[in-house]
Amino acid sequence: MPKIMFFDIDGTLMEDSSSHYVPESTVKALKLAHEAGNLLYVNTGRPVINVDQDVRVLGFDGYICGCGSYIECNQKELFYHTNSESVCRETAQLVRDCDASPLYERRDAFYFDPECRELEFVRIIRDTFRMQEKNVWRSVNDSDFSFDKFVIAYDDKTDLDRFKAGIAENFVYIDRGEGFGEMAQKNFSKKTGIEFILDYYKLSKSDAYAIGDSLNDLPMFKGVGTSIAMGNGEKLIPYADYVTADLWHDGIYQAMKHFKFF
Repeated sequence: MPKIMFFDIDGTLMEDSSSHYVPESTVKALKLAHEAGNLLYVNTGRPVINVDQDVRVLGFDGYICGCGSYIECNQKELFYHTNSESVCRETAQLVRDCDASPLYERRDAFYFDPECRELEFVRIIRDTFRMQEKNVWRSVNDSDFSFDKFVIAYDDKTDLDRFKAGIAENFVYIDRGEGFGEMAQKNFSKKTGIEFILDYYKLSKSDAYAIGDSLNDLPMFKGVGTSIAMGNGEKLIPYADYVTADLWHDGIYQAMKHFKFF
């Protein structure tokens, strides 16, 4: 019976920077684990449109994206769930009223809001997408506007309490720290994505491992038998069954070898 491991991307598989550095030891560990017959899945908050070739070239069996709202296996879509048009429009108005800076994410598009302030965090994301030659000109005012999940940057001008209360019926608020929040659909998460895949392969929770570096990986930890924190994931470490080295000191390789993936 194969084991299966679920991986966060930024800060886990690769450096959370413009370089997207991936250690050679990580590439080697993934290859050896595959050759041993194990299953490897990315489990990320990113929409699938933002899972680029620098991730796909690593050779995963599939991807859980958008905090469990999209799942694919061997380039075949298995699951997708999004929000109604009314929820999308009402949420966008709430963000405007609360004076936050949003980025709306759909499996095939990103939307910015020209009627909102563009705080630095969102500006950096837009600039990064532009350099990656992605379409950064879609707007909340477009007729096809809709989203699966979204993020906001906020500051002391933002009515964060009102915002959190206003989204509570439809979304879970994930505090990413440093003036950044992530909103996932209420009934979907990295955990529900794992449960879907375990059922798909008829694997048990005890066969499943997850590795991450930040608090948005906590739902992933709850879906597996063994949770692993990267050494650079200080806030996540207290919740992990095992702590490996950091990304730059062969953390992925060390963890996969420790749990006999190869």
